[in-house]
Amino acid sequence: MSVTVILSGLAFAWPDSRAVFTGLDAVFGEGRTGLVGVNGAGKSTLLRLIAGELRPSSGDVRVAGSVGYLPQNLILDADRRVDDVLGLAETRAALAAIEEGEAGEAQFAAVEGAWDVEERTHATLDRLGLGHVGLDRRAGQLSGGEVVLLGLAAQLLRVPDVLLLDEPTNNLDLRAKHYVHEAIRSWRGALILVSHDRETLELVDRIGDLRDGDLSFYGGNLSAYEAAVAAEQEAAERTVRVAEADFRREKRELADTQVKLARRQRYGKKMFETKREPKVRMRKRAEDAQIAAGKLRNTHLDRLNQARDRLQEAKDAVRDDAEIRIDLPDTKVPQGMQVLELSDVELATGQVVSLSVRGPERIALIGDNGTGKTTLLHTVMRLAEPRSGTARTFVPARFLPQRLDILDDNRSAVDNVSDTAPSAGDNAIRAQLARFLLRGRQADQLTGTLSGGERFRAALATLLLAEPAPRLLLLDEPTNNLDLASVRKLTQALESYSGALVVVSHDVPFLRDIGISRWLRLGSDRLEEVDPL
Repeated sequence: MSVTVILSGLAFAWPDSRAVFTGLDAVFGEGRTGLVGVNGAGKSTLLRLIAGELRPSSGDVRVAGSVGYLPQNLILDADRRVDDVLGLAETRAALAAIEEGEAGEAQFAAVEGAWDVEERTHATLDRLGLGHVGLDRRAGQLSGGEVVLLGLAAQLLRVPDVLLLDEPTNNLDLRAKHYVHEAIRSWRGALILVSHDRETLELVDRIGDLRDGDLSFYGGNLSAYEAAVAAEQEAAERTVRVAEADFRREKRELADTQVKLARRQRYGKKMFETKREPKVRMRKRAEDAQIAAGKLRNTHLDRLNQARDRLQEAKDAVRDDAEIRIDLPDTKVPQGMQVLELSDVELATGQVVSLSVRGPERIALIGDNGTGKTTLLHTVMRLAEPRSGTARTFVPARFLPQRLDILDDNRSAVDNVSDTAPSAGDNAIRAQLARFLLRGRQADQLTGTLSGGERFRAALATLLLAEPAPRLLLLDEPTNNLDLASVRKLTQALESYSGALVVVSHDVPFLRDIGISRWLRLGSDRLEEVDPL
């Protein structure tokens, strides 16, 4: 495997002096590398450093060959033409001039033998499901998913030696994700991929785990990485148990030694007071005893400190991946109980929808981007008016939007929960927030300053602890922008939830993990039940 990217003593800090890396050494080779780590670990920052968008504070980034970079949340000028985004505008203009017989030396130089550029471009667009997109169209006419695919097409056409992808499947529907996955599978150069999407990370050859400013590599895809980490953690926990036993033994031995030394001191003092031996000999014996006692005490203290260090080192090797644990009996919905009824509801997007939800059903709402899934949730929550028909909920319902704008970012998590649960006391709220892993300072911190995962947990707590307790929960793309650890925590929380769920998501592994019982697809004209994915 040839080396493509070398990081040597890489350091980087933001203008406010927050350090991201302080001396990172790493080597990336050919093949597909997936970068994982908690939100805020520096994954996107690392890609920008490799791409040259950021300059390191110190250290070196060396890349063998050209670099292609697709950033997260790609934004294009609405008036920019597709061929310009793809880097073809000049070549197409030159070809047009040559065809019209108005070409000069500059036009032929611009073509440089790329006479079939449009054919190759259309083939690449077809591979990504963009065959319908004309090269003269404007970026503003494309959907968000199409913009991402267009950005990927631009990189594929360049054929860089190193391709960097930052969350390329975010906000993409299942069809668009399929095209991205096919592009990743077929990539033959070096690829470094940041993603929280499990299906995407199953396509890589190795995983780079970015943690506490350091990067550890594991061979294989996400499943192999998780198995390796689980084995590491099991070994680390065994080491902690051994180190704890060693530490306790050293403490006992030190205590025993101190008791013995105290007895000797009392005996020596008694001998001196009774003057059973000459003073010179007793003084010499006392001095020797003090020296010996000091050495013995220091030996045991050294051994105790070494045992303490080994214990701390063993504890540091154990990952602190605490789990969300909640108990919300008031959310329970009996089997067969009517929860939601949509009767011939015509959405603002045009579809006529009928739907009945009974008992603690768990429903996945899937479909292509732009079909109106969010509109349907808004209609249920009376945030959007239907054109006709009736939408009724029969139990308390709550809605978690993509942007988490149920939170007041200028107030703490405690205050946000207090607003939705006014009868709950401060201590009760803090106890519940602790179960959502928001303790002490985090619970009192302004939610706008929390990390992505912390802010999400604050929103989830605000939702689930509301009064009355929600017995119908509507979630809109809840795993978007969450790291793998946060997705696991969300899954744990929803496993504890005993009400009905309607979830809009393109994250199929997540939907399977939370036990979806019905799969509904919203198309351009109707809502239909489909087989489980």
